[in-house]
Amino acid sequence: MLATNARAGSGDPASTAPPRLSVVMVVYMTGPALMESVRHVLAEPWVDEFVVVDNGSSSADAAWLRDLSQREGRVRLLQGLGNIGFARAANLGALAAKGQELVFLNPDAFLTPGAIPALRDAARDRPSPCVVGARVFNTDGTEQRGGRRGEITPVTTLLSLSKLSATLPPLRRFEIHREGEPPPPYPVDTPTISGACFYMTARDFQRLGGFDEGYFLHVEDIDLCWRARRAGGCVLFQPKARIVHVGSTSRESPLVIEWHKGKGLIRYFFKRAQLKRHKVLTALLAPLILVAALARPLARQVLRRRVRRPAKRLLPVPS
Repeated sequence: MLATNARAGSGDPASTAPPRLSVVMVVYMTGPALMESVRHVLAEPWVDEFVVVDNGSSSADAAWLRDLSQREGRVRLLQGLGNIGFARAANLGALAAKGQELVFLNPDAFLTPGAIPALRDAARDRPSPCVVGARVFNTDGTEQRGGRRGEITPVTTLLSLSKLSATLPPLRRFEIHREGEPPPPYPVDTPTISGACFYMTARDFQRLGGFDEGYFLHVEDIDLCWRARRAGGCVLFQPKARIVHVGSTSRESPLVIEWHKGKGLIRYFFKRAQLKRHKVLTALLAPLILVAALARPLARQVLRRRVRRPAKRLLPVPS
């Protein structure tokens, strides 16, 4: 059963004015970063409503969210459906939101002052439907991988996952990640932005039918960007909207996460394939893409085990 907790109004609990901008956040076993992310959202004067969809939290975090929704007038909490997947949960959050504008934010991402107005300004007078992504940073201040990306195809994905496009000069034209390039001084058209933080009007989101719920975790943002461009709209990277994304905070196994990512990518490529040769190419590369996605967490596990393994004592050779 779905349970909701909310109080009417926006920033002022006594207010009856409809909210203009709603932040939608899907939560799943996030850990300590959740409270910090929520604190940053509620510190933003541009946020009129904050819709939190709890796909699954520890009992302590779930209780904390319920208490928050009771004492904070802007918070609207949806709980009780279990882990229904990110895309479906985000769609439920957008449906429950009353704001004319939406910002989707990961529960381990921290808004910085000025990020929301920068996202809104970038969308002004742009073709609809319009998706505006933020510039995403790691906690050490470096720009995070995935915040601005080129066209994602089976070939570019395989070369990127294998690091070949980043290490072999002849293949660098296939590299989709652009965080190593100097940031533009103004919003620019970019094929793909990060789902960690992006802006759309509620009308544009509804026009696209929201996220494709065939994706359980990951790739739904890539799909949304593609559909917005295909519908005659635009996808923009806004360098002035800065967020900090902790990343890898979920207690879910990295192998499970990468499995969903690999599966999602294959689904996306089949969805995009219009010609028979594109479908054949996708079918041929699909196993390699899945293996490449799973290879990274497997390699990290092996490396961690080697680091933890105590060094063997060398015994003296008997004379």
